[in-house]
Amino acid sequence: MKRQLLTLAVLLLLGVSDASAQSFLNRLKEKAVEKVKEKVENKVDRTVGNAMDGMLDGKSSSSDSKHKEPMTATAHDNDPVVVDGETEEQPTIATSTDFKRGSVVMFQDDITAEQVGEFPSKWDLLEGAAEVKTIGGVKAIEVTNNGLITPLLKQEGAYLPEEFTIEYDFYYWKDDSQVKGNDGIGLNDIKLRFYNSTDRTRPGDEMPFELVHGVCDTWNHHYDYNGNRSGSFEYTFEKSGWHHVALSFNKRALKVYFDGNRVVNLPNVKQPTWFALQVPFEYHNLTFIRNVVLAKGAVALYDRNAQDISAVERAIQETGKFVTNNILFETGKATLKPESMTEIQKVADYMKKNPTARFEVQGHTDNQGSDKINDPLSQQRAEAVVKALEGMGVDGFNLRATGKGSHEPVADNKTDEGRAKNRRVEFIKK
Repeated sequence: MKRQLLTLAVLLLLGVSDASAQSFLNRLKEKAVEKVKEKVENKVDRTVGNAMDGMLDGKSSSSDSKHKEPMTATAHDNDPVVVDGETEEQPTIATSTDFKRGSVVMFQDDITAEQVGEFPSKWDLLEGAAEVKTIGGVKAIEVTNNGLITPLLKQEGAYLPEEFTIEYDFYYWKDDSQVKGNDGIGLNDIKLRFYNSTDRTRPGDEMPFELVHGVCDTWNHHYDYNGNRSGSFEYTFEKSGWHHVALSFNKRALKVYFDGNRVVNLPNVKQPTWFALQVPFEYHNLTFIRNVVLAKGAVALYDRNAQDISAVERAIQETGKFVTNNILFETGKATLKPESMTEIQKVADYMKKNPTARFEVQGHTDNQGSDKINDPLSQQRAEAVVKALEGMGVDGFNLRATGKGSHEPVADNKTDEGRAKNRRVEFIKK
């Protein structure tokens, strides 16, 4: 179309005088300029109008679609998000579940060996009262009357290292009306308290850290640290029953996990020296604790792989053995799962670094199944680990495989968690 107009203009010019032609060109030029000006103004008007519409709709716009900023929208629960007329799935938000128990167990009590009705033998009482009871056929410690208990360790004074983990299970009541004789109690809580004194008989006023969490549905979880700082967090336990609390401390970084989900992450907390558990109310048949474990070691501050070899070295140096639950087998078989090789590699690296060290590799099972099955299975699994170590360059002369079956449990075989702990491999230095 543009070419036809141009040709027509040339033909017209050939048939008129120079003056007329010049006058015609001037008028044509003015009209062209006006058209261009009008086109630009219309484009600006549309751009501004679109931008204003977007602002009123809560959206943003850009003239270049390749460089648009990401749009955000608010949704409830998992409803789909609608952006620019298109339905998008709401993004999944995840947090870290990086908890890992320390490599050297310093204190452990699953309560299974305790006598019901007595004070738990592995603990010391600083205030109030505590007693071993059963709940649902499972033994646990009940703390009452503003009770404060602490592990009964032979070592006097401070005992918490620079890196440590603490774990315990507690019973959660989704509905407080379930608690017989205590209808309408409203709330109760458990306090995990850290102290920085050297005298464990006198806790003192200032605490590096205190975790407070509820055992009934109406209590808000919170924490205090470094004497004058505090914070709170929301977390809902979905059902009544036993739930797991874990804490990791590394020089200054402190993290808390509920059922494997990280709920507290503090970068700078003062070094504690010892810990205790407290229940600050006087209700009975309500607050129960079990499976308490204190271990030396924690997840490294930033380099998560920095401890791979040193964890084995530390455990062997301090206890003469390395115990792991990370060497896994196919159910009922002695076939190693691929993810087990990372843990076996740590042991191989240590043994190649210490070529004269000799080890007994012990396989342990839970009590599911008969001894007739578990005893030879544990032997075969220990032999499979030895074979894997030899394949990584370890001298087989320094290794001896031994099957222990289910005869040496370290936890309660009545629970899934206890059975998982009993399914382990131990490397005993000889």
